[in-house]
Amino acid sequence: MRKIILLAAVTLIGGAAIAQSTSPTKFGLKVGIALPKYHFTNTDGDDYETEANTNFNVTGYADLPIASGFSVQPGISLQGKGSKTTGSAFGVNGVSKDNSLYVEIPVNLVGKVPLGVTGASLYLGAGPYAAFAVSGERKLTVESGGSSSESTSDLNFGNGDNDDFKSGDFGVNILGGIQLNSGFNFGANYGIGLSDIRPGNNNDNGKITNRVLSFNVGYSF
Repeated sequence: MRKIILLAAVTLIGGAAIAQSTSPTKFGLKVGIALPKYHFTNTDGDDYETEANTNFNVTGYADLPIASGFSVQPGISLQGKGSKTTGSAFGVNGVSKDNSLYVEIPVNLVGKVPLGVTGASLYLGAGPYAAFAVSGERKLTVESGGSSSESTSDLNFGNGDNDDFKSGDFGVNILGGIQLNSGFNFGANYGIGLSDIRPGNNNDNGKITNRVLSFNVGYSF
């Protein structure tokens, strides 16, 4: 968590330095739906992914111009991650859903292309992120013989034998959308986790990473 706070401080200081040399600087807020899942990479090449769960995200950001048509967008997010897994055997159907909440620090380089005389622009960008898990829950639903039962348990984050996942996550974001002259924007983001979120020393047999597709609506001023 200290690393995340330090990264946020460095991001804000760097953003302030850029803002002093270019203008105008804008600030914005995005909210949206997230469709997270886990990506399993095995050493034998048999990679696969879980189904997508449904979660949310909220992001505050600054838009700091660095050149004509280009800007840096540092931010801080509450990012929902997790997965959905379904299975059945011997007449029993099961659904397992992980819902995790991360504090995420993205820093994106964004390019903008004007769309005619409307004042709107198309934007595309990418950049790294660092994240820290703050809470998580696993919900298991089992159906058999016309009846069903549900159970929930907290997810444990750390690097010990009794933890479910590591608390830290690192990766890259790819984003795109439309910025309107009114200040509203509509876009999509795909987060690709690069760090293995399995706890302990399991690096000898592939890894598990986060994947998050999200759709957002925002406003900048």
